[in-house]
Amino acid sequence: MNPQSRTAMAPVPPTRIDFSEADREWIAERIKEVLTTGRLTLGPYGEAFEERFAAFVGAKHAVAISNGTAALEIILRCLGVAGRDVLVPANTFFATAAAVISAGARPVLMDTDLRTLSTAAAEIERRLTANTAGAVIVHIGGAVTDELPAIVDFLAERGLWLVEDAAHGHGSRLDGKHAGTLGVAGSFSFYPTKVMTSAEGGMIVTDDDRLAQEARFYRDQGKASFSENSHIRMGNNWRLSEPHAIIGLRHMESLEAMVASRRRLAASYDRALAERDLGLEPIAVPAGSRPNFYKYIVKLRNGVDRVALKEWLRAEHQVILAGEVYATPLQLSPVFSELDTGDLGGSLAACSRHVCLPMFASMTDAEVGRVVTALGAARSASRL
Repeated sequence: MNPQSRTAMAPVPPTRIDFSEADREWIAERIKEVLTTGRLTLGPYGEAFEERFAAFVGAKHAVAISNGTAALEIILRCLGVAGRDVLVPANTFFATAAAVISAGARPVLMDTDLRTLSTAAAEIERRLTANTAGAVIVHIGGAVTDELPAIVDFLAERGLWLVEDAAHGHGSRLDGKHAGTLGVAGSFSFYPTKVMTSAEGGMIVTDDDRLAQEARFYRDQGKASFSENSHIRMGNNWRLSEPHAIIGLRHMESLEAMVASRRRLAASYDRALAERDLGLEPIAVPAGSRPNFYKYIVKLRNGVDRVALKEWLRAEHQVILAGEVYATPLQLSPVFSELDTGDLGGSLAACSRHVCLPMFASMTDAEVGRVVTALGAARSASRL
């Protein structure tokens, strides 16, 4: 590519946060309103956000939380995990295991199913201990594994629970059921990179009345109610502010359309990869699963230098690949090194041999074309 044309061409970003001018005006007006009233936390917009999200996922309760990590920790505290073992995928973000530890439990790492990048039912059985309280499953890249019903049944038969870390799962479904509603509870993140955002924030969804009530205690410093300083749980400041709720409430209005756009873009990538020999294999969508394509994940051939490939695509074609899910499994993080059982080879293979192509709701067909062209050039240049 001509260096001058590279300079003139706008990059294809890994992701983009989309708020229209109308969205920005609506949000600004309501933030001005709450600044005027002084009701800046646990107010009507937070309640409206909870009601809208519960209705969207088909859950009885939704409890707005300051972030997704806290949402997961609160669920685990409500389930009384202190002193117990909790099964956690090795292939997940730091926060999944950190929430388990913060809730007083011990994470037990599970290996990765290379078919889905999630967890297989057989792996759940292999990792059970006499001290196991339950398991956390992560919907990597926004796809719900088709093994989840078998996992839920297997755990339930033993009096154990499943919690869904649905930080990637907004709008994803399995057999018509929304991510976050297949276990005892689900936690969502609204961090800016997610399919929808509230800038910062999280949400707990559950059909369990007791768990929902406990979560409301925990998020507000363990207080029995907003208006009295009677602390009945060892809670924390995990409230979602009204400005954050306003942003989330507005972005939710576009959630279905954003997910539909991502699915259309994923289909375009699917066709391109099927038609051209690019040396890339997309992660197959599990049977019955309707991903939101938070990430479009492709497997790399053995021997491909991922770091060099990403640098080359950026430098030569202004195509910036998204972050992996994930680049390294938890046992390779120094803080979790003691959790390494030495038999987590699937997680090592999954984490080291994939990339995520650019994906965002406002992505254009022309941008998809540029990504595919860049990948073709990488293949011709023996980078793929």
